[in-house]
Amino acid sequence: MIISLIAALSENKVIGKKNDLPWSLPDDMKYFMQTTRNHHVILGRKNYDSIPEKFKPLPNRTNIVVTRQKDFVAPNCILVKSIAEALKIADDANEKEVFVIGGSEIYKQTLAVASKLYLTEIKSIIGGDVFFPSFNKNEWLEISRVNHNQIDSRHAYAFDFVIYERITS
Repeated sequence: MIISLIAALSENKVIGKKNDLPWSLPDDMKYFMQTTRNHHVILGRKNYDSIPEKFKPLPNRTNIVVTRQKDFVAPNCILVKSIAEALKIADDANEKEVFVIGGSEIYKQTLAVASKLYLTEIKSIIGGDVFFPSFNKNEWLEISRVNHNQIDSRHAYAFDFVIYERITS
């Protein structure tokens, strides 16, 4: 099974601010929805809480929420206590590619086992309080880059959709 991380991040690796996205990039949201559709997605409780109610659980996906809270409720989601448990559920379901969708702690815990990164690289420094973990780009091969350079009324920042695969020795 391919373990993929998908995230939008600024040049300073910001992915969130006050439990929300610090930008509105509709084309990135569309890319996220299309890329993860019909797959298992793994997310942390804080990330789940940040999703607007009308989108919970994320439609057309098997939502697996990792939480240590014993009484946490997430209707129509699978609740687990660990990343290992989440990955096993996806693997047992014969998932070909599972997507880790955040937040920061979940990315940190899965980066070492990931084989693919789908990163929307926003071409700006943006303030925030949640960050994507640092990684060594020498361990990854860029296999795709699609520019989205038009700044318009819907997109305040230019960005690239970039896919990396881990280099195996």
